[in-house]
Amino acid sequence: MKFQDYYQTLGVARDASPDDIKKAYRKLARKYHPDLSKAPDAEARFKEIGEANEVLKDPEKRAAYDAVGSRYQQEQAGGRGPGDFQPPPGWDTGFEFSGRGGDDEGFTAQDHSDFFEALFGRRARGADVRRTSMRMPGQDHHAKVMIDLEDAFTGAQRSISLRMPALDADGHGVLQERTLDVNIPKGLRAGQHLRLAGQGGPGLGDGPTGDLFLEIEFKPHRLYRVDGRDVYVDLPLAPWEAALGASVSAPTPAGDVELTIPPGSAAGRKLRLKGRGIPGVGGAAAGDLYVVLTIALPPAGSDVARQAYEALKAAAADFDPRASMKGGAA
Repeated sequence: MKFQDYYQTLGVARDASPDDIKKAYRKLARKYHPDLSKAPDAEARFKEIGEANEVLKDPEKRAAYDAVGSRYQQEQAGGRGPGDFQPPPGWDTGFEFSGRGGDDEGFTAQDHSDFFEALFGRRARGADVRRTSMRMPGQDHHAKVMIDLEDAFTGAQRSISLRMPALDADGHGVLQERTLDVNIPKGLRAGQHLRLAGQGGPGLGDGPTGDLFLEIEFKPHRLYRVDGRDVYVDLPLAPWEAALGASVSAPTPAGDVELTIPPGSAAGRKLRLKGRGIPGVGGAAAGDLYVVLTIALPPAGSDVARQAYEALKAAAADFDPRASMKGGAA
């Protein structure tokens, strides 16, 4: 998708004040309103202007957009071509959003570009909260956090830092940080939401404080891959272990286990350890652990090793590792 420069769309500087953004939007909205403008691209321009205003007028969306935009500008300055833009993986981790959505200028979610949806799609669906009473509950906040996979196996208490976009005294977007001690229950899986009661936005009058919902993601792991509650790990074997069978130690997030390797095991074979994946909670079944076998070849770096390979070559003279590829031409 194409990167959208919302500042350029509204014709304002990147450090523009909220008043500057409001004035620029209203001027352009009148100019390109489909009911008033005869320009052939009026409707498309009106939608672009509305989307830019929706992001830049909101301190939360603007701060998050600036974080992504800063990285994009650095890539451009480094000589990377314009090309397609994709938000960096985990770009929104640690950002705390109030879930506020909608627009008071008649701009609807259906008018959003793919770029907007990629950044804010799930968080832009919140209700447009209008405070019509002196007693209103606070808004729920949302944030994505990354935890260690091992914490989902044992449970843990961790301190997490969140960045909450806000406005400073001059009306410019800033990031305020706060740290929370969070109890991570056993059995959490990626995509689940952890509710922290009373940690959201303050209520109006004597209204109750909102809640904070943490969307759980796992940090990249050097050993494991996760699919739902199932966990995958690659286990290197020596050629003789795969050919002759062996008993080897295999790692799991809950600790090492002794694993029997059947004779004649080939690379890519999966050994299933039932119930050794992410634990089940609330009646849900535990996931499985899949050990994917790989073959690690010892180097032929000495005369003895080379002679051993020559002997294996002679002993397996009829073996063709590419036999399954023959006759593959169309």
